[in-house]
Amino acid sequence: MGKMCLDFKKVSKIFAHFQRKKFSVPLIGLAAIVILLYGLEQAGLKIPSLIEMSLLVMTPLGLAAVGESINQKAGLINIGLEGIFLISAVIGVYAAVKIGSGVLGVLIGTLAGAFIGLLFAVICVYGRANQIVAGMGINIIAIGFVPFFMLTVWRSWLLTIPQFQISALFYNPIRLQPVTVLAIIAAILASILLYKTLFGLRIRAAGEKPEAVDVAGVRVDRIRLFTATLGGALCGLGGAFLALGWFGGIVKEISAGRGFIALACVVCAGLRPLRALGFAFMFGFAEALAVTIAILYKDILPENFIYMIPYIVTLVAVIIVGKAMFPRAIGKPYVRE
Repeated sequence: MGKMCLDFKKVSKIFAHFQRKKFSVPLIGLAAIVILLYGLEQAGLKIPSLIEMSLLVMTPLGLAAVGESINQKAGLINIGLEGIFLISAVIGVYAAVKIGSGVLGVLIGTLAGAFIGLLFAVICVYGRANQIVAGMGINIIAIGFVPFFMLTVWRSWLLTIPQFQISALFYNPIRLQPVTVLAIIAAILASILLYKTLFGLRIRAAGEKPEAVDVAGVRVDRIRLFTATLGGALCGLGGAFLALGWFGGIVKEISAGRGFIALACVVCAGLRPLRALGFAFMFGFAEALAVTIAILYKDILPENFIYMIPYIVTLVAVIIVGKAMFPRAIGKPYVRE
């Protein structure tokens, strides 16, 4: 027993050493994935297909996590990502069917997410509502709205529309989704915005010390309105992608908890967009691995238990590295004096 405690202390010291040296946890995780991929390849799994699906799952998670990272840096915390996923997905599909264009459907789904983000900001910034309660309100509204809307419009909780799936509209020799490329670009641009520009400094200051931003003549409310709208738009793009870029249709529970996994990406990444994208890939890999194992070994292993893998990985990641240093003014409405 004493030896086990000693070993645990050694592991803790090693992990603390990594933290002091500022090693990137996502990079360590990605290295572990590479080692795991080698082992899976030796076991006979098709690695290219596994990576392809990991990138597919990463896309909505990464988009939502990048947007929410910017939003939280400005001092707003929106836990309604799950609801935005659901609403933007169903609005995007409805628009695609009505207009006859998957691309326009994705665009309108993105605008729906932006509108929800803006509405959230107005309620919290000017109405001074509790941000956690407002975010939960988005989720609750979406849970009721989406099945009601689907039953009213299509008389069904399931709709398949492969003809409007945007992945079929682009020549793609490496099978990389166009929205996946946008997610990677968004993470890079968000990182540059936050840490390399004057406006990014103002965003971070709005979350840390909003009164200083106000004294400098910059409107804190407008910064927060912008970041919430941008975060909602990126999350809306992720939701529309779920239906029109991935599934080729929609069901009433299409988000399947991915909004909360995106929040876990934000926390684990310490509100850094590029790291958030890295964690999104890690969680995407966990889901892709679960699906692959469930298909290959469905007669041996319990299928429902295997599908729990990405959620278990999320919980473990939050427990181990979920120690984000949130801005001091996050969740607090700012009142001009």
